[in-house]
Amino acid sequence: MYEKLLVAIDHSDVTARVTAVAKELAALSKAEVWVLHLREREILSGLGVVPAESQPEAHDPVDYAVSELVAAGINAHGEVRETLFGHAAREIVEDAEAHGVDAIVMGSRGRGEVESLMLGSVAHKVLHLSKRPVLVVR
Repeated sequence: MYEKLLVAIDHSDVTARVTAVAKELAALSKAEVWVLHLREREILSGLGVVPAESQPEAHDPVDYAVSELVAAGINAHGEVRETLFGHAAREIVEDAEAHGVDAIVMGSRGRGEVESLMLGSVAHKVLHLSKRPVLVVR
């Protein structure tokens, strides 16, 4: 089935469900899991690069997800990286390619159609950019 999975998480309410789904998939196929959180930052005039969250805030959900997976007997790794706002989808797809994963598991915040059109959706962009299967958890 799957030998390697990339699990992209954020701070949304769906993250716990994403982790649970990844745990089930990985347990079924004895897959190795990479948990990725991208710490988005913006470049603001006069302020330079401004991160959206602190280092501890960025690492907490990854550490929790990895500990949940490891406790279930799954070989899991965590990674937090910085990216510019709006580049998360491309980074997720590139990370999936770099690790040679078989599928990407990620959440959707469930924005409406109009809001997604205006704001864009990371999950939507990943679906269009990835050559790998993408499981979107709601």
